[in-house]
Amino acid sequence: MRYFRLLVLGNGISAYGSYLNMVALNVFVYDATGSALAAGLFMAVRLATSVVSGWVSGRLVSVHDRKRLMVGADLCQAVALLTLLLAPDGTRTGLLYVLAVVTGGCSTLSQVALRSSIPEIVGAEHRVRANGLLVTGRSLAMIAGFASSGVVVAELGYSAAFALDAATFLVSATMLFLLPVRTRAAGDAPGGGSTESSGATRWTVRVMLGTAPLLMAMIAIRAVDGLGSSSHNVALPIYSSSLDPDHPATFISQFWATWAIGNIVAQQVIGRVTKKTGRTPGERAFALGACVMSAGFIVVFSGLPTVPAVIAALVAGAADGFTEIVYVSRLQAAPDDQRGRLFGLSASAENTGFGLGMLVSGALLETFTPLQVVASFHGLAIALCTALLLLLLGRRGTREGDGEETTGRDTSTVPEGQGR
Repeated sequence: MRYFRLLVLGNGISAYGSYLNMVALNVFVYDATGSALAAGLFMAVRLATSVVSGWVSGRLVSVHDRKRLMVGADLCQAVALLTLLLAPDGTRTGLLYVLAVVTGGCSTLSQVALRSSIPEIVGAEHRVRANGLLVTGRSLAMIAGFASSGVVVAELGYSAAFALDAATFLVSATMLFLLPVRTRAAGDAPGGGSTESSGATRWTVRVMLGTAPLLMAMIAIRAVDGLGSSSHNVALPIYSSSLDPDHPATFISQFWATWAIGNIVAQQVIGRVTKKTGRTPGERAFALGACVMSAGFIVVFSGLPTVPAVIAALVAGAADGFTEIVYVSRLQAAPDDQRGRLFGLSASAENTGFGLGMLVSGALLETFTPLQVVASFHGLAIALCTALLLLLLGRRGTREGDGEETTGRDTSTVPEGQGR
């Protein structure tokens, strides 16, 4: 774990660059083109690339060195940003969409590679704690990135923002390159090319046909969670403006700061519980946590006074962090040679849900209130989680239905004969 803390720091720096990049680039696209359609197209290209990259990344991390892939992903984003920074003004608009492809694809590849590597870096018994540290780091990076982006752009300009973005990726790549960490199970050498790729396709088809139904149900719920997440992200500025038209950013800041605190609390609690009991929460804990998370987000938009609304945001943030840790840890219980494809599939599902939700919720908010839209999307997630809970209760007494495991590796929902 001693090197992993440095990895978390590097990942947090990279995540800060990603969130700063997200805001600065979206504003820059609108300023450069004067078109809301162009800005929307930029976001659409980035999200679409992330969806496609999920499928590709799953195979790449299964056959290539994951550390090199993560370093390469950071370097590619840095080079793309520096290219945009140094390009003549007349060519920048066209390069923006190239940058959208690079950042969308590389960020997904880096995420899939890192999540797949955690059990090998820290040991399977420490993966819950490690995932909690990553969630905390990224939560703090998101708050810092969103909070500082306006100041950086307003005070220093777009060029400084792009240079700072590039620097964060260079720092992250350098730190990761220098860390002596192993990202693949001992004896599993990278390579395998076409044979591994063909095996990946057959395994994915079998999974889709129901050989690992609980994992697929969890991935489906994460996709629907993406719909819910997009709904409250789109609705939040509208709702905040209705609360205080003169200071619309006030409630947004309170919401995200409290949400981040909740994430950190969740990391601390689940780390202590796992260390004390020696058991990792499974499918039932995931479903319950997702229900609480969605219910918390709905309450935030219900028109309560500030204090109860902030408390609801705290609960939603804690449940969000909890489900993230449980979900990632559960997928990491799969054998190393299958883990990358699972996380690739998961990334595609989550990004698809989020992208679709952005489009649909934006359209619905033209007619319906933020509460109605958020309640509809998160209500769907609650319904699916309830169905999963009922299924698990019906299978109580079996190892798979119990949904809990020791801190060692559990392959109960992985197709038989596909282990290492």
